[in-house]
Amino acid sequence: MNARWLLPLLFASTLPGFAQAQAIYPIDRATMLAGGKFDFKVEFDAVLKPADVRILINGKDYQQVLGKSATFVEREDGQDVSAVWIRDVFLPQAGKYEVEAQANGKTSKVTWDVYPSAEKRKAKNVILFIGDGLSVAHRTGARILSKGVTEGKADGRLAIDDLQYMAFAGTSSTDSIAADSANTMSAYMTGHKSGVNALGVYVSRSKNSLEHPKQETLGELITRSSKMSVGVVNDAELEDATPAAVVSHTRRRADKAEIVEMFYNVKPTVMLGGGFAYFLPKSTAGSKRKDDTNYVEKFQQAGYTLVTDADGLKKNAEQATKLLGLFHTGNMDGVLDRRFLKNDVTKKFPNQPDLTDMTQAALDVLSKNKDGFFLMVESALIDKASHPLDWERAFTNTIMLDQSVAIAKKFAEKNPDTLIIVIGDHTHGLSIIGTVDDKPGTEMREKVGVYEDAGFPNYKDANKDGYPDDINVSKRLAVFFNNDPDYYETFRPKLDNQFVPAIKNEKDQYVANKAYETVIPHLL
Repeated sequence: MNARWLLPLLFASTLPGFAQAQAIYPIDRATMLAGGKFDFKVEFDAVLKPADVRILINGKDYQQVLGKSATFVEREDGQDVSAVWIRDVFLPQAGKYEVEAQANGKTSKVTWDVYPSAEKRKAKNVILFIGDGLSVAHRTGARILSKGVTEGKADGRLAIDDLQYMAFAGTSSTDSIAADSANTMSAYMTGHKSGVNALGVYVSRSKNSLEHPKQETLGELITRSSKMSVGVVNDAELEDATPAAVVSHTRRRADKAEIVEMFYNVKPTVMLGGGFAYFLPKSTAGSKRKDDTNYVEKFQQAGYTLVTDADGLKKNAEQATKLLGLFHTGNMDGVLDRRFLKNDVTKKFPNQPDLTDMTQAALDVLSKNKDGFFLMVESALIDKASHPLDWERAFTNTIMLDQSVAIAKKFAEKNPDTLIIVIGDHTHGLSIIGTVDDKPGTEMREKVGVYEDAGFPNYKDANKDGYPDDINVSKRLAVFFNNDPDYYETFRPKLDNQFVPAIKNEKDQYVANKAYETVIPHLL
């Protein structure tokens, strides 16, 4: 398989056209790979007959160009509207395509840009790291906590800092300027834009979340057209939006039971993460499925070695040829709670592997394939901690991402035909504004230093493990978010559990969590 298409596929983007009475999918200005599969759909705003419809692609009948006969739906979802579908088609030739749909006296047009892959494949292995919600501030904070800073210069560099090229990428959705992990990762994995909460589909008017026009995912394309292996690693649920985007097609990222089936249909060689509950039949305690399908057994019957804790991962990774690791019923727990605070957060699953462990295990298995591999590694807990304004956990999870990148770089030193990409799917709005200093005083405003009053924090890493020995030091980073709900600011890390800044009241409205009302440190 020629794989040079990967980078343009990852960064290809389209923008939605103006709303029209007749909607065409793929949408206007779509970009797609020659040979990449997709569903073609035209939606009409009235009940029609097939004879009323005329659809052309570059002036030719669309069925002739797409090589398949269309299905005409006279009343879509029982409504007074018609639609035309042709599923699972592709365009073999690169170039510009103009699509024109005429019916009921109305004409709609879209254009597509179909690009070729290179004749010669350049990278045998591709490792894509996703920092979910990763921003420049996350990276800066991780560097300060991990390496320190003296007189304005960092005392060390992150593994990410020394990658060869650097750029910004945009991942907006087709229906909003505010993006989520589903539509952003879906864009990377298909080369097509999508809508908020959607994975591997264009958002059409179909009522069934699984019946929207599909875009072939990278996992499907590699499996269909090459002998490469595919690996998916993350520290949230495997069914969560980012890992799911490697294989999935749904309007609703919450279709997690169905996403497990989509993983099974593609069968990546390595799958490591949380989300055990959606693999278990409903008769099993803790299951979140609504049927009795046991996907743990189905994967084992398909030749997968199952591991459920860090020890099992370390023991089985080297000899396994297919590996399924399920380490938590939900999202896995972050490095701060697991390795350093050792609080009750991890009591139910005390032996979860680090993202570094999972990255190394995935490389051990995937590198056995002489034809190469694609590995996606997500640090999901950057995002999971940033949503509730818990920057200490977000920054330490960013350090975990960086140490996973360091492992991949060591692999690439021995395997130079390896491409490493590190990117965020979207960002959280947060800023490091200065420091919080436990100096004497009666008002917290006197303890928050900005500009020259900020100075430098006093985190230390005496054991050189890349993490601060203590996050609750006397002079800490002052970090604030742009998505503040009503909440009580404590100016200190939450050592017992992740921050819960707001909760719902009796009116189903979010209000400040009074559990933190009395811990505001007026006097320190």
